[in-house]
Amino acid sequence: MPAFDYDLFVIGGGSGGVRSGRLAASLGKKVAIAEEFRYGGTCVIRGCVPKKLYVYASQFSEHFEDAAGFGWTVGESTFDWKKLVAAKEQEITRLEGLYQKGLNNAGAEILHTRAELVGPNTVRLLDSGKTVTAERIVIAVGGHPTPHDALPGHEHCISSNEAFDLAELPKSILIAGGGYIAVEFANVFHGLGVETTLIYRGKEILSRFDHDLRRGLHVAMEEKGIRILCEDIIQSVALDADGKRVAHTMKHGDIVADQVMLALGRVPNTRGLGLEAAGVKTDERGAIIVDAFSRTSAPGIYALGDVTDRVQLTPVAIHEAMCFIETEYKNNPVSPDHDLIATAVFSQPEIGTVGLTEEEATRRFDELEVYRAEFRPMKATLSGRKEKMIMKLIVNAADRKVLGAHILGHDAGEMAQLLGISLKAGCTKDDFDRTMAVHPTAAEELVTMYSPSYRIRKGERV
Repeated sequence: MPAFDYDLFVIGGGSGGVRSGRLAASLGKKVAIAEEFRYGGTCVIRGCVPKKLYVYASQFSEHFEDAAGFGWTVGESTFDWKKLVAAKEQEITRLEGLYQKGLNNAGAEILHTRAELVGPNTVRLLDSGKTVTAERIVIAVGGHPTPHDALPGHEHCISSNEAFDLAELPKSILIAGGGYIAVEFANVFHGLGVETTLIYRGKEILSRFDHDLRRGLHVAMEEKGIRILCEDIIQSVALDADGKRVAHTMKHGDIVADQVMLALGRVPNTRGLGLEAAGVKTDERGAIIVDAFSRTSAPGIYALGDVTDRVQLTPVAIHEAMCFIETEYKNNPVSPDHDLIATAVFSQPEIGTVGLTEEEATRRFDELEVYRAEFRPMKATLSGRKEKMIMKLIVNAADRKVLGAHILGHDAGEMAQLLGISLKAGCTKDDFDRTMAVHPTAAEELVTMYSPSYRIRKGERV
């Protein structure tokens, strides 16, 4: 039996990599983990965590306005962008320290270097040039924003990575994209007082979400003052004499803004990783191909998280890591479950969703019952805000099983997490109907929609 330097070597210090490394080390395995940037990965350093902090910051402008309807007199308010950036940095540094502390306490060796594969079971550490071997190797290097190199003037644009640390808050910004990253940042910047335009090639934002929520959010964003240009693209970006970005669009002429942000998807971080040398196969997008147990085409090499392009969500990467540990070190083969994943878009208002959209369910089931409620939330009755909530349940008429639940409104993400449990358990609409409402809440609508708003039979609304 060959001798290896490590039982497990992890490349990538994000959520999936850290979880797999920490758990393996806690089982007594000799583990090393290498990260070339900062521990915590996309989520902690330049994704979910700083984004949510910025979402909170951007909501205060509306909170101050709403307070007046409840009898509060709020004085003149000002916003300090640099103070927010510094506070964010302090928090992600704290979290990064906790990630490393967990690894250290478990006994894993923490390396601050880029690591690349140079052959089966073999890794080179770039800072020293040292080569080490491992019985098992986990690749969990995540992804990065698509640079859109084909766009003339792309070098004048920023991505979500740079958006968190701009030296100054721009007075205006043009954001290209219609996915959740583009939509969330459009709401963040607008809430911080930035003149915001969103441009998207599709007919409607958030293409993979239920159409009622997509349209409802679009209307709400425009009512706030965000300009949304659908079915259009940026064709080039240039700098004018004042250093502003001039984006030439296909349908709306030139748009001048202080910043142009490209939020046009993400791609796996596999370039230059040495995958070919190790026999690890990738698909046409560069994502590592894995089987049901996260095994790559190369024996002893596994891949987790965004680098596999299965489901690009932090909890999914963590789940995949835990399944890897169960399978490889506990003699309990467990395949990651990617079905019925609850998710949220931290737009303003929020979207929370789990299960099939109406469009997806229509293609898969002969007859559906659709329960839909649209209403003004209680808080808005005194604040005077026009924003509405939308709640929607998609039910299979044959067995009354709830196939999808979709919410647009405040705290939709929190509700989606709990709905995820219900749908995962296979609850029926009868189970929802038997559940007593919590009053007064917005969520009570989920258990008081007793009659279908409409039915869909053989793809036709009836």
